Amino acid sequence: MVLKLWNEIKKQQFAPTYLLYGTEPYLINETKQLLMEHALHVSEHDFNLSVYDLEETPVEVAIEDAETLPFMGERRLIFMNNPVFLTTAKPKEKIEHNLERSEAYVKNPAPYSIIVLAGSYEKLDERKKITKVLKKYGKTLEANKLTEEELFSWVKEKTEKSGIHIDDSAIEVFLRRSGTNLFLINSELEKLILYAGKEKRITVEMVESLTSRSLEQNIFELIDKIVHRQIDEALRIYYDLLKQNEEPIKILSLLAGQFRLIYQVKELARRGYGQKQIAGYLKVHPYRVKLAAGQARLFRDDELVKILRLLANADYQAKTGAMNKEMLIEMFLFRLNEKAI
Repeated sequence: MVLKLWNEIKKQQFAPTYLLYGTEPYLINETKQLLMEHALHVSEHDFNLSVYDLEETPVEVAIEDAETLPFMGERRLIFMNNPVFLTTAKPKEKIEHNLERSEAYVKNPAPYSIIVLAGSYEKLDERKKITKVLKKYGKTLEANKLTEEELFSWVKEKTEKSGIHIDDSAIEVFLRRSGTNLFLINSELEKLILYAGKEKRITVEMVESLTSRSLEQNIFELIDKIVHRQIDEALRIYYDLLKQNEEPIKILSLLAGQFRLIYQVKELARRGYGQKQIAGYLKVHPYRVKLAAGQARLFRDDELVKILRLLANADYQAKTGAMNKEMLIEMFLFRLNEKAI
């Protein structure tokens, strides 16, 4: 959905009203940037671009701006941030909004203006009339985490737009190393594109030598070593994380979260859930579910239960100061090497 919307904006197929919300701020910010780039010339920003915070300004003030003719240009672009009145949340300040005026405008918008309501909200209040009107008459982007296929397409499109070819195998390695944080992925991809300027191609070798491993990826590799009982390698990765000033308690929490996910994926798969359904049910990225499903096949149920108990005990000891924090994970790894697990 997001790639289709972006392509429409690039082709200057604009809607009069956009509603952007969700838990992936990068997608919201990128959509705003594309609108600024393609709806207005940079020289028009001072005259025809307006930004309002609806937690501080009544929405009708922004609507009046949208009804004002553009100055020295074809259109006006109005960003209305934090439309908390679309949710069930209570605003920080009591601002009175004329929602009837807003509904009337959305139904009959000014032909020369684009209004964009944007907020990092997981859900909107679908019962409210203004929400229904915005969704019916405007374009809506629910900015959730991209699927593996969408991430793959996004990386490929971004590199090719820069005149660089990236091998499919390089994209797979890149996404495994970068995790699922789009801000981090974008930063690492920009670095690769810059490096590949002369070669005009990004290979697996370039990705492996230039892309920084995310903490998520390091934890995945740590767990991969644990899964295969390669405890010496697991300890090496753990010591490297400590050298990078990662907190042992944070590492412990991520380990527990991943093993909990492995157990949940294993159980839901046994009940007949597909990976996409599992991702929706657990509210995690589909790519994480795919990785966890592969790891789940290497554990018996009783092994996972014992591992989760070990991690829970380590967490308790960490929080009560019963043992040195750095040693807790070492002890956990040594216990995994015992035949009892």
